[in-house]
Amino acid sequence: MQFLAKIIYFKLLGWKIEGNITASKNSIKKAIIIAAPHTSWHDFYIGILLRSVINIKTHFVGKKELFVFPVGWFFKALGGIPIDRHTKENKVDAIATLFSKTAVFRMTLAPEGTRKKVDKWRTGFYYIAKKANVPIIMITFDFKNKRNTISEPFYTTANMEDDFKFMQNFYKGVSGKVPKYS
Repeated sequence: MQFLAKIIYFKLLGWKIEGNITASKNSIKKAIIIAAPHTSWHDFYIGILLRSVINIKTHFVGKKELFVFPVGWFFKALGGIPIDRHTKENKVDAIATLFSKTAVFRMTLAPEGTRKKVDKWRTGFYYIAKKANVPIIMITFDFKNKRNTISEPFYTTANMEDDFKFMQNFYKGVSGKVPKYS
């Protein structure tokens, strides 16, 4: 599967990978991975190809309505975990608990929480990383340059405002599939 993913990712689509590939691989067993800018459904298959190319297992959460027959089994096979967004259960606590239940768990999230343009990122991924005591790894979806850049692992500090400035700076100049939403 990795061989086919490499052909599609590198040869057919013309993408490239930069940054710290080894940090996101097997040396980091648990992490929050934030992928941005999230502007299109195309991000999904680029992300799936990327993780196949670098040979890393990741998970993602999606609204439970996506996990119904016939596509539900497909999303679960890709590492999807259904989440009920309508319960009163604290989503940060629920997802942070997943990290303690397994030896290897890497959760990929879009910090924007949507494919549309946002003025501010959501904060859930940050609080999950803090509560689970895991690093955040940033990955770009730069469609203009056909490039995924992978950051060094970043651990949250006591200063959330500075942390967000640092993370958002990593994405400066990156253009998503739909540039007006970047």
